[in-house]
Amino acid sequence: MRPDHTAATQCLTGTIPAFKPTARASDTATIRQSLRAQFMAAASWISCQMERRRSRRALVEMTDDQLKDIGLSRGEAHSEYMRHLWD
Repeated sequence: MRPDHTAATQCLTGTIPAFKPTARASDTATIRQSLRAQFMAAASWISCQMERRRSRRALVEMTDDQLKDIGLSRGEAHSEYMRHLWD
């Protein structure tokens, strides 16, 4: 029998050896650090998006005089407010 057929034969005959994970403490710590870093990056991104949303909402709630002071028109403020979060 060819070596590449061994796994197929084991599967058909039901003699596949049991999978035993060999997680080491260093591997677990590395995975935990990676997951923590990904969580922190996601939390930071969400925080940034929420701040951007608050800023855009405050821009729309400004009076015409306040908008004039910063050099924007009502239409430009509304256009900024309507932009997608990821823009």
